[in-house]
Amino acid sequence: MVDFEWYRSFMAIYKHCSLSEAARTRMMTQPAMSQHLSALEAEAGEPLFVRTPRKLIPTERGKELYSELAPLIEHLETATLNLKAASLPTLKVVRIGSALEFFRENVLPNLNRIGMRTVNVFGTANELLELLKDDRADLIVTSKKVAAPGIEYDKLYREEFAIVAPASMEIPETDRLPAIEKWLAEQNWISYGLELPIIRRLWREHFRKRPLIRPVHVIPNLHMILEAVGNGAGISLVPTYLLNRSDGRSRTIFENLKVANELFAAYPSKHKHLPEIHEIVRLLRGMDRPSTLPGSEPI
Repeated sequence: MVDFEWYRSFMAIYKHCSLSEAARTRMMTQPAMSQHLSALEAEAGEPLFVRTPRKLIPTERGKELYSELAPLIEHLETATLNLKAASLPTLKVVRIGSALEFFRENVLPNLNRIGMRTVNVFGTANELLELLKDDRADLIVTSKKVAAPGIEYDKLYREEFAIVAPASMEIPETDRLPAIEKWLAEQNWISYGLELPIIRRLWREHFRKRPLIRPVHVIPNLHMILEAVGNGAGISLVPTYLLNRSDGRSRTIFENLKVANELFAAYPSKHKHLPEIHEIVRLLRGMDRPSTLPGSEPI
């Protein structure tokens, strides 16, 4: 007879394509997760995944089973959520952590839509994660998905970063990547941090190398970075939504050289079924915002 937990483990493995990651999200040991899969495959009479060195790839039978189970598991989990919500204690105050820019652009204009009391704290992704681990925050918005016991992540959306320069700066007219990379490396860069967050990503994704540059200014605030660019202090990478605030003093350059951050809502696993947490996540996804969105600090 099939154990319902085997199905839940199968769904986790299908989602993550990894026994270890599925085990982590279900807070199980990897051998126990492997036993669940083996037992379910024995019941099915054939493999549900093809084992490769890096990941598990679902077979046609695995894909078919997932299609059958997904709506059923979702319905059961919704019923479980509603059942638990009726008996769980509620959070009288929700402590939300985020980057200052995210709060200013996303949360502050929508505070009237949050039908609960909140305490808001600001910090970097690492600082916010420590607050969550120490039970000093109930939910954080972060661009870093760090595997940590007892922490759940829900994807919110993506934000896009573009290179911005002073409006009066002369930009070379070329589409040759080596020439663009050479020119960019010679400019004065303004960075969010000494470790060149998001700038490293730009170089890695588009030039396939590490940036050999040293920022002329480090300013851990995206609004102030854009203002510094507009004042002629250098060039930088900022979320494209901020360009609405540039007053024409800065502009996007090399439009095809953009990079993206994924934003997540993170919260303790013990709060997974609390209605307040689900409501905050729903509101964060649906808040009125520009099509390209602000988030946590760039990484």
